[in-house]
Amino acid sequence: MPIRQFQAQRMHAPRDFKSIAPEPICVEIGAGKGKHALLFSQNNPEQKLIAVERTREKFIAMQKQHAIEGQTNLQTVHADALPWVVHALYPAQVEQFFILYPNPEPHNPAQRWANMPFFEFLLSRLKTGGTITLASNIPEYIDEAEQQVKDLWNLPYVKEVIAQDSARTHFEIKYLERGELCQQLIIRKPEGYATRFDDFQPLQGQNSVASE
Repeated sequence: MPIRQFQAQRMHAPRDFKSIAPEPICVEIGAGKGKHALLFSQNNPEQKLIAVERTREKFIAMQKQHAIEGQTNLQTVHADALPWVVHALYPAQVEQFFILYPNPEPHNPAQRWANMPFFEFLLSRLKTGGTITLASNIPEYIDEAEQQVKDLWNLPYVKEVIAQDSARTHFEIKYLERGELCQQLIIRKPEGYATRFDDFQPLQGQNSVASE
């Protein structure tokens, strides 16, 4: 059954929104205290990463650590990811999205990433050959996302067990130390893949919603 269309034009800009240049970037959604973002930008100096975090305390912790480490290829953003993506990102701009250990939304399956109409918009921002890395310590979450990626979104992917010594995020360290199975899907956008948002340009901070 086709998923309902995401209403991108209804998204209000995040507070203190700043637009970005239409250059190739990587984006981490729900970056937490920034452990992965700081590691990635340190290890990949030729790639620019924007790390988006909604929770104020976690964002401040990430900002402080970034100020200490000083990676020039990392930009931190305090915002809700959905409106930020709609207002900031250009079609086929993103090389990699990282969504590492998102809230599993146990009581609201419609808010899980691969179930959301917004996922189609996210795919429109991904360049051909670009990837989305979705990691979780909950087998049912990964199994459901895998099913959706296959049956609903028709995307190629790789499913991996995350190595015991991996330490990308604070959550990952904690889960692996507890002996939990951590897995990830690396979802790729193939040549010729089309979405209904391929021509949708960023709203660049406009606060008005489109009329019906």
